[in-house]
Amino acid sequence: MLYPLLWMLASSFKPTSMILSDISLWPRALTLDNYMNGWNALEYPFGTFFWNSLIVCVGAVIGNVISCSMAAFVLARLRFKGRKLWFALMLCTIMLPYHVLVVPQYVLFQKLGWVNTFLPLIVPKFFATDAFFIFLLMQFIRTIPRELDAAARIDGCSYFQLYLRIILPLAVPALATTAIFTFIWTWSDFFSQLIYLNDQASYTVSVALRSFLDSSGSSDFGALFAMSLLSLLPIFGFFLIFQRMLINGIATSGLKG
Repeated sequence: MLYPLLWMLASSFKPTSMILSDISLWPRALTLDNYMNGWNALEYPFGTFFWNSLIVCVGAVIGNVISCSMAAFVLARLRFKGRKLWFALMLCTIMLPYHVLVVPQYVLFQKLGWVNTFLPLIVPKFFATDAFFIFLLMQFIRTIPRELDAAARIDGCSYFQLYLRIILPLAVPALATTAIFTFIWTWSDFFSQLIYLNDQASYTVSVALRSFLDSSGSSDFGALFAMSLLSLLPIFGFFLIFQRMLINGIATSGLKG
């Protein structure tokens, strides 16, 4: 499992001419040129693409945490006509392949003038479009005693105050899990970002890495591996920092096992 990562690490320090010929994990010749060349190989410094990915990830995290927690609270706590139907429809969207929605979504965003901007990647997150996180948060909220709801209602809390003051503070582990998964999946996303981002100035890391591959055969594998290794560091660091909260959120949300 670790061999491809170790080989990529070793290859990032090899001269480009030796990457495909030398398959050993310990390079016979060490060089840092791949990192320097890869950082400045494209029209913009690679730090620009890191910044773009960060903007998209932060927007997606905020949108999912807010909208999915609201939807989960409504479906888990409130009693209203058609609740089971809306819950079933929400679950059905999990089974709907993303590729089925690509064309109608692209047409919609093109008419709105959002193509080649970050808006198609961020705005939908504020409308609870990720049913997986709604279900995860619902399972966690259902473990919170309903007696707290009754006590809050007696004290004069509205439904929004109940959500804001009671449910959210108690659902921090599940919210952290939602934030972590959203960050990792958005950072690693390639397909949707490739579709909507056409200008190199707006490229994210995953799309920018593709620019090192040339269909004519003159691909710069050294720079590609070097920048790919750097692109893994934010995900790895993010996971290490919030690992305990991630495990706790999954273990207490009903998704364990």
